[in-house]
Amino acid sequence: MEIVGSMWLVVALATLGGFAFLKWVLKSVNPWVYESRLGDLKYSLPPGDMGWPLIGNMWSFLRAFRSDDPDSFMASFVSRFGRTGIYKAFMFGNPSVIVTLPETSRRVLNDDDAFKPGWPTSTVELIGKKSFIGIPFEEHKRLRRLTAAPVNGHEALNIYIPYIEKIVVSTLDKWAKKGKIEFLTELRKLTFRIIMYIFLSSENEEVMDALEREYTTLNYGVRAMAINIPGFAYHKALKARKNLVAAFQSVVSERRMQKKTTTHSTKKKDMLDALIDVKDEKGATLDDEEIIDIMLMYLNAGHESSGHTTMWAAVFLEQHPEFFKIAKEEQERILKKRPPTQKGLNLKEIREMEYLSKVIDETLRLITFSLMVFREAKTDVNISGYTVPKGWKALVWFRSIHLDPEIYPNPTEFVPDRWNDYNAKAGTFLPFGAGSRLCPGNDLAKLEISIFLHHFLLNYQLERLNPGSKINYLPHTRPQDNCVAIIRKNKPSQN
Repeated sequence: MEIVGSMWLVVALATLGGFAFLKWVLKSVNPWVYESRLGDLKYSLPPGDMGWPLIGNMWSFLRAFRSDDPDSFMASFVSRFGRTGIYKAFMFGNPSVIVTLPETSRRVLNDDDAFKPGWPTSTVELIGKKSFIGIPFEEHKRLRRLTAAPVNGHEALNIYIPYIEKIVVSTLDKWAKKGKIEFLTELRKLTFRIIMYIFLSSENEEVMDALEREYTTLNYGVRAMAINIPGFAYHKALKARKNLVAAFQSVVSERRMQKKTTTHSTKKKDMLDALIDVKDEKGATLDDEEIIDIMLMYLNAGHESSGHTTMWAAVFLEQHPEFFKIAKEEQERILKKRPPTQKGLNLKEIREMEYLSKVIDETLRLITFSLMVFREAKTDVNISGYTVPKGWKALVWFRSIHLDPEIYPNPTEFVPDRWNDYNAKAGTFLPFGAGSRLCPGNDLAKLEISIFLHHFLLNYQLERLNPGSKINYLPHTRPQDNCVAIIRKNKPSQN
């Protein structure tokens, strides 16, 4: 019996040893493939773990972000390799370096000589090779210069306000009469309707609903692995992009034809008109592909980020009545100061909403709508004593910065007052990115959110029907039930 027991012990130990050896071999594949070719540079790589062959660290990334603790992914790097702020990994099919501290992030985002956009293939193919995320630095500067005024300019924002306010007021009233709604779903439809009107002067609800569904499919494929096989998110998203491009090409062609045949038009000039008419200093105009990719990018980003941020701001304010009260009182003061001849909000009033701006910034920090941004090293780059090899991706991990307790005490708590007399140091607050590739629609997004919250705070209450709903973190932070709620209209004051 002792001999048999010893034999089983030997077999068990041999099996465990075999598994350990196999794990060591598999864990050595990515370093061997990607580090061995670097020569002596491999000795100056950041600490880290390149995961398994082909999939790299994606399994542990997805497992963490599908759990209740998404930050366990980066926490595992910090616990194993220390708080270096820079780690090697294998992400989205590429050898990568993840940067998680303001200093390292600022370098990656601002050094255009050393880094270029490095978005995954799936993102570039879906958003567009001629959109801001897929073009070289000089072309990016040109497009940004041409589109800045029509999107974020003072005159443009003033023009958008009356329509945004009108649609927000009517939509809130409709929701209050409707009863139970999916608050996030309805907000995404609202923000899509707003941005469709700004870009295309379109108010056809049936068409907008169809296009919004295509955008939802597109968005789920943007961060997915580029697997073009039926059933996978990327395959579905490619079909959605094809449908969207066809729809927009039809609109662009029709608009160009109208401009050729009509010498004078009294029709309001929208964003598409501006994109067709704009010329650079050499007289060059945008071609159809550039216009369509720019619209695809803005429409996708504009309604997704604004809708999610607005929902979370409303949820956080309802969870914290003390902050709701302060924010509401500010909006009431704005109304009291308004001249009797003025109808509706103006840009000056919106820029006076100091406390509401803090609410929005705190929401942007806490939910971190875009958890990372992708760059690629154009040459071997030294950061904090470590090398980012040419061709490797650099992932700026916004989430780690925004939830760093050394930067923001009690970082998982919603505290708008933390922004009182606080000037965020460079690289510590990055909701719209930074550097030359700062999100070009950031002012428009904050304008939409501010107008909605102005009317919501003054006249409505949010009652969530499932406040304990599980939170999903991919592709963006949201309640699994899309925030099922009732919007209740306040009773008129008896004064």
